Amino acid sequence: MAKRIERVLAGEAIWPPPAWLMRQAGRYLPEYRAIRATAGDFVTLATTPAMAAEVTLQPVRRYGMDAAILFSDILMVPWALGQGLSFKAGEGPVLPPIRDAQGLAGLDIRRVPGAITPILEAVRLVKAGVGDATLIGFAGSPFTVACYMVEGGGSKDFAAVRGLAYADPALFGALMDLLVETTILYLKAQIDAGAEVVMVFDTWAGMLPPRQFRMHVIEPTRRIVSAVKAAHPGVRVVGFPRMAGMLLGEYAAATGVDGVGVDTAADLGAARGLVAGGIALQGNLDPLLLVAGGAAMEDEARGLCEALRGTPHIFNLGHGIVPQTSPDHVGALLAAVRGG
Repeated sequence: MAKRIERVLAGEAIWPPPAWLMRQAGRYLPEYRAIRATAGDFVTLATTPAMAAEVTLQPVRRYGMDAAILFSDILMVPWALGQGLSFKAGEGPVLPPIRDAQGLAGLDIRRVPGAITPILEAVRLVKAGVGDATLIGFAGSPFTVACYMVEGGGSKDFAAVRGLAYADPALFGALMDLLVETTILYLKAQIDAGAEVVMVFDTWAGMLPPRQFRMHVIEPTRRIVSAVKAAHPGVRVVGFPRMAGMLLGEYAAATGVDGVGVDTAADLGAARGLVAGGIALQGNLDPLLLVAGGAAMEDEARGLCEALRGTPHIFNLGHGIVPQTSPDHVGALLAAVRGG
């Protein structure tokens, strides 16, 4: 029989809903911090298969999560293409910005198969130990990945990438086409290595006005989903167009995804009204409510589950776990979702 998350992504309503949490492998867990201390830098951790597999499986062992999501980062795609990448404490990712044809010419998709070899080995190791949990592979969406590649790191408004898309649509389009092609290659390779579901994260989708959202979020995602499903017809795809707002339903219908991640700001009942009933919704507890814990967290979690009872729903957060989260709060959250 298919695993619980795959059943939901096939359109089945399961009660209580399966649950996993974005960024569930990470700094809030002491066992993660112990391994991170020995790895040195983030890229080394993500590209050392035994370490990456171990931290992927840690929350599954501790909590019995319904999914293990590969420990990696959306910026491993530009890294594999040859763009420099480092993670600095207190700053996040740092990349040499790509803002002209010369910068784009320095990226090479031929590097990618060799560069991602250790990541794929981590997938194989996780698959061997994941048990009844679903192994989720992932990539960033082309727009969100381009945000970091053009800006050179994080930003409050990603003005450089949005400006480039308006001022030089040919150059930006070429970058997006390269990212679509590379993302297809990367996700297909993860599936070949053992990923059972794949997810496309579009963290900054909601910064775009509707016309650009359709052009730079919906259409690239549609191309990716179509290519992945053509190669692997039985594999389910989840999209997370964070802050999509009223365009959530159009995204779900046009891209061909099997599930849609819903961010913290969205009302789950309203989201269900926008998204066709056979498409699963995933979400959407506030990560900071998980930090607070207690009865308020447990009541909200139960309410979110009830809001989608009888429809396909995967319980999750509306964004990733933050480092200051108590591991005990995660356990209490899952107990509430499971009826405890």
